Amino acid sequence: MSQRKLAIAADHAGAALKAVLLSELQKIAPDWEGIDLGGDGSDLTDDYPDASRAVAELMQRGGAERGLLICGSGIGVTIAANKFKGIRASIAHDPASADQGVVHDAMNVLSLGAKVIDAAAAATVLAAFLAATPSDAERYVRRTTKVQQIEEEQG
Repeated sequence: MSQRKLAIAADHAGAALKAVLLSELQKIAPDWEGIDLGGDGSDLTDDYPDASRAVAELMQRGGAERGLLICGSGIGVTIAANKFKGIRASIAHDPASADQGVVHDAMNVLSLGAKVIDAAAAATVLAAFLAATPSDAERYVRRTTKVQQIEEEQG
């Protein structure tokens, strides 16, 4: 069975947490392969929009099924990622929110704040995000379809 692809990037503030999660990925989600798209903390100009662009564009090209973005708070990467068509990014700092974001809302990018969550908790949240599957229940499909319509209307 081939591994599913997770695109991962961070700005300078999220680089250390990104490195930990990449090293733990096979333990917490053995069916997933991480694709490191940069942000090693050595360059203060590794800005959150650059990380978001790298993940979103790879996902749009079909190179990854899901994404993980990390900045200091998780907010900047989320805002930037959601500017890309087809990206549904959200912050989740607990497993229940990560799971529900995927199941109910078809979230495909998890955003984390390196200054908000420790590495052990982040690994638990990431595991929940990667284990979850979008629901095909009518109410959730109806809602995500409405979100897609808004995206199309806004061009």
